[in-house]
Amino acid sequence: MQLYVDSNYVSPYAMSVFVALHEKKLPFEITTIDLSSGAASAPAYAKISLTHRVPTLVDGDFSLSESSAITEYLHEAYPGQALYPAEVKDRARARQVQAWLRSDFMPIRSERTTVVLFYAPSATPLSAEAHSAAQKLFAGATELLSHGGPYLCGKEWCIADADLALMLNRLALNGDSVPESLAAYASRQWQRPSVQLWVNQERPPL
Repeated sequence: MQLYVDSNYVSPYAMSVFVALHEKKLPFEITTIDLSSGAASAPAYAKISLTHRVPTLVDGDFSLSESSAITEYLHEAYPGQALYPAEVKDRARARQVQAWLRSDFMPIRSERTTVVLFYAPSATPLSAEAHSAAQKLFAGATELLSHGGPYLCGKEWCIADADLALMLNRLALNGDSVPESLAAYASRQWQRPSVQLWVNQERPPL
């Protein structure tokens, strides 16, 4: 398998697929794409990436882009560690969380880019819009974790845990105020070995 990721290893979506591949213990090679140079729209990459984005996974003669589509494919196509819960309602909830994190919270994503996670924190205070988005995130995450278990779906880890932890850590690891229980949850997920492999990638200077 070949996984195409951004050359700075900061894409949260590339991280999600990277974590999924390691959880599945599937052998793969990484190819980096310099997004700043427009390489994602180059003809050779456009042939395998329908969206001209990262990540893209090539598995034999099959290529797939969009991170949640890739993780669902890996969950269904390969044995080993489950990436989604076994129970149908829990599985739907995990997919809902993934979709929510990818479609919402733009003020947080723009003011606390993943550069703050993998390079250096931002000293700029959150805007009113980002603060409001953070409160929405905290309320939703608190409700999702109100069962008291260690993971979104209770005792069973899923890939949405890694995704939610990353969103929370955009704030927590930057030093912004995050409810203690959510900061602790995000910290635990961040220490998962597959996540740490991404966190500790060697990155070029910005």
